[in-house]
Amino acid sequence: MTTPLSSGNITSPNHTLATSSHSLLYVIFISGVAAIGGFLFGFDSGVINGTVSALGKTFNSSSVATGFNVASVLLGCALGALIAGPLADKFGRRSIMIFTAVIFAISAFGSGIADSSAEFIFYRLFGGLGIGAASVLAPAYIAEVAPAALRGRLATLQQLAIVLGLFAAFLSNYLIASAANGAEGIFILELAAWRWMFWAELVPAGLFLLGVLFIPESPRYLVAQGQLEKAKAVFRKISNEDAQSQINDVKQSLHGDKKPSIRDLFIDGKKKIHPIVWVGIALSVFQQFVGINVVFYYGSELWQAAGFDESQSLFINVLAGTTNILSTFIAIALIDKVGRKPLLLVGSIGMFISLSALTYTFGSAGLDEAGKLALTETMGTFALIMANLFVVFFGLSWGPVVWVLLGEMFNNRIRGAALAVAASAQWLANFTITMTFPIMLGSIGLAGAYGFYALSAFISVFFIVKYIKETRGIKLEAM
Repeated sequence: MTTPLSSGNITSPNHTLATSSHSLLYVIFISGVAAIGGFLFGFDSGVINGTVSALGKTFNSSSVATGFNVASVLLGCALGALIAGPLADKFGRRSIMIFTAVIFAISAFGSGIADSSAEFIFYRLFGGLGIGAASVLAPAYIAEVAPAALRGRLATLQQLAIVLGLFAAFLSNYLIASAANGAEGIFILELAAWRWMFWAELVPAGLFLLGVLFIPESPRYLVAQGQLEKAKAVFRKISNEDAQSQINDVKQSLHGDKKPSIRDLFIDGKKKIHPIVWVGIALSVFQQFVGINVVFYYGSELWQAAGFDESQSLFINVLAGTTNILSTFIAIALIDKVGRKPLLLVGSIGMFISLSALTYTFGSAGLDEAGKLALTETMGTFALIMANLFVVFFGLSWGPVVWVLLGEMFNNRIRGAALAVAASAQWLANFTITMTFPIMLGSIGLAGAYGFYALSAFISVFFIVKYIKETRGIKLEAM
C-alpha cells in the first residue's frame, strides 16, 4: 500500500537533519512526555513482582490463581492495545493519552484497596487497558513527531521509560518491603506494605496527566483528519522543513482524503492481511517468547525457587532493573548508527547463549530438603551473571528495537490499526508466557522453562534474517 515517492521525499540514512536546536528541544520535550506513558507501562507491569507471595497469602490463592492474579492485567493490555489504535485514529493520539492517564490512576488506587482476588483482578484488568493503550500511543506519537535522523533514538525513549518504570517499581517495592519487614508487613496507616506498592504509581500517573495537557496533537493525525492549518502549525514547531511540503508528503502517503480505517490492514479487494502486519505480529510474539517478563514479573519467585531468600530476591530485581536501564542506553547510542536489524541479530544470538547457559545451570542443580533448587555458591553466581547478561542482550536489542520498528515500519495509512494489532498480539503472548511459567515451574522446572525461551531466541535469528528490513533514516512517508 505504499505510494512511490520521488527521490526528494525519501531520506537516506546519511541525510542532514533539518531541525533547529529550539525545534529539537521541543521535540525531545513532547516525546519525553509521551514516554511517561511507557514509564507507567513499566511501573504497572513490574510492581506485581514484589507482591506475588503476599497476594497469594492475603487472598489464599492457589498457584494457578496466583498466576492469574499476575497475568490478568495482560488480558486488559491486549484489549487496550487493540482498541487504542482505532480510537487514536478517530479521536487523536493526545486525547486518548489523557484518558489513559486517568485509567492508570484508578487502577493503582483500586489495586491497593482490593480485599478479594476478584476485586484485585478487576482493577488489574482495568489498568491493563491503560498499559495496552500506552504501548500503542507512545511509540506511534513519538514516531510521528520525530525527525527521521533521530527517530530511532527518540522512539527508544519509550523503552527507556519502560525500563525506568520497571526499575522504579522494583526499587519502591524493595524500600517499602524493607521498611515493613516484607510485603505482608504493616506499613503507613497500619496498612499492608503491598498496598502501598501499588499506590506509589499514583505519582507518575498524575505527572503523565499534567504533561499531556501541554503537548500538541500529532501533525500526521491532523493531516489525516483534514485539519491542515493545525498540522502546519505543529510542523513549524517540530521542524525547519517547509510545513506545506511535509503536509503534501503525508497526504500523498495517505492515498487521498479517505481517513484511516481498520479495513486498510487487508490487501485491496482481498481478505488477506498485509504481510507487513504479520511481520509486526511475529516481532511482538518473539519479544515475549524469549521469557524476559518472567524475569520481571516473577523475579522474586524465580530467585527464591533457585535458593535465595525474599530480601535477596528483591535486591536481585533491583540489580536486573539497573542492568536493563544501562543496556537501553547502549541501544539509544547505536540504533541510529548501526541500524535496527543488526541490533536484533546480536540480541537474539546473545539471548540464546545466556538462556542456554541458564537452562544447563538449573538443569544440573540438585534439590534441598524443601524441594527447592540448591545451587552451589559458584553456580549461583554464574546463574546471576547469565541472567543479567540475558537482560543486557534483551535491553540493547529486542526491548527497544521492537517498539521502534512497530512505531515506524507501517505506512501512515495503517500505522494506528497495524500497531494496535501487533501490540495486542504482544500482550496475548505475554499473557501466555506469564500464565504458563508457574505451571512449567511445577512440572518441568526452571530448566524446562528456560529451555523453551532459549529455543525461541534461536528461532528468532532466522526470522530476523529473512523478514526484517532496515528502516534506519527513512522518512515515515517513504515506508
